[in-house]
Amino acid sequence: MAENMHELAPHHLPPFIPAADGGDWLFTVMLVVLILGGILVGVFYLHLHSIPERLAHKHGRMQFELVAVLGLLALFTHNNIFWVAALLLAFIQLPDFWTPLESMAHSLSRLAGTGGVSSETLVEHDLEQEDQELEAGMSASDEPPPTPADHSTASTAEQENKHV
Repeated sequence: MAENMHELAPHHLPPFIPAADGGDWLFTVMLVVLILGGILVGVFYLHLHSIPERLAHKHGRMQFELVAVLGLLALFTHNNIFWVAALLLAFIQLPDFWTPLESMAHSLSRLAGTGGVSSETLVEHDLEQEDQELEAGMSASDEPPPTPADHSTASTAEQENKHV
């Protein structure tokens, strides 16, 4: 083959020049590197976007769901402010507003004389009373409005027992 080569042709070709059979090993290597690199960048991007959700797992369910929604909005809209808001919300422990409100509602229901019964039970009880009144022939408009109770005649001991 050396006798068919032109005298000005280089005798040694660098390895990155493809062979005459069409096999280009450098192209194949770069294709594999680019595909793997793209997959790794995508995995890193999704891992980075899941940081607020993983941090919010230790907080309550409502806060976790809010952080998850903000993370999804940031992922699909490419607005980084949503991701920053989700990250800040994941780091901050929201105060528990529900427990004091529940305690106040329970105390008020005890003061009202319902004994801490749920509102659904009270509504069912009111509906049953209305049904009984309609069956007895009385309508709600026939009844006189209830008068306020006179608390001045009750003894202080009775009033204290009502509040306990």
